[in-house]
Amino acid sequence: MPEDLIAGHLTPWRIWNRGGARPVLALHCSLAHSGAWTGLASLLSSVTVTALDQPSHGRSADWDQREDLHTLTTRISVAMAETIAEDNRVDLIGHSFGATVALRMALERPDLVRSLTLIEPVVFGAAKGSDVYDRFRAGHLAFAELVLTGKRAEAAAVFHGVWGNGEAFADLPDKTSRYMLDRIHLIEAQNPVLLDDSAGMLRPGALEGVVAPVLLIDGADSPPIIDAVHRSLAGRLPNVQRLTVPGAGHMVPITHPDWIAAEIQAHLDQS
Repeated sequence: MPEDLIAGHLTPWRIWNRGGARPVLALHCSLAHSGAWTGLASLLSSVTVTALDQPSHGRSADWDQREDLHTLTTRISVAMAETIAEDNRVDLIGHSFGATVALRMALERPDLVRSLTLIEPVVFGAAKGSDVYDRFRAGHLAFAELVLTGKRAEAAAVFHGVWGNGEAFADLPDKTSRYMLDRIHLIEAQNPVLLDDSAGMLRPGALEGVVAPVLLIDGADSPPIIDAVHRSLAGRLPNVQRLTVPGAGHMVPITHPDWIAAEIQAHLDQS
């Protein structure tokens, strides 16, 4: 597994050569690592998929808690995209937090992005004004308070109960639960950008100016806030398609890669 200083941060990455040089950069969800893309990447063709370990994930160096976490991850991802770009552009596939980074890249570096596949981007602020936002925000801030007061195990169980694969946190393998416990503070650290839009991704006119074609994917059984986010994004992005996967939840790229691979491939082929 290669690694190097990317934007000044020690960053490992994985590569899947799927029979073509066209570069795809895949950005994983929080509390995962680059290996989460193994199933989906193996089903794509005529591309080369690169997936990095985000700060404090996998084998990446830890986040130093000085620079905003979302900003740091975006800066690293932009640098990686510049490294692998063909004709100065890449296709981005992101899941959850990783999808919000991909969207921010399209806003800040539109010259670098050929297409976007956003799987359940947790840009929660996009759902403001919906009938589910206020309740979601209150619950998410209550989770954050558990983190901030040192109740990490309780916080991890709450988070996994909302965003996991349906398995109880107590039933997870020890290695998996420990990995989550050690990183649960990273979820709270995302709130300035994801809840309060400190990066300005939702400012008037920003999403409307995204020229890259966008495929939005969600699971039919995901938390209601996701549908509210997707409805908002779909109403503002000028070139967007939606795909909802029956029987899937938030972890759809891991649980249903065969279901979404053909749609993603078609999206890449048409972009």
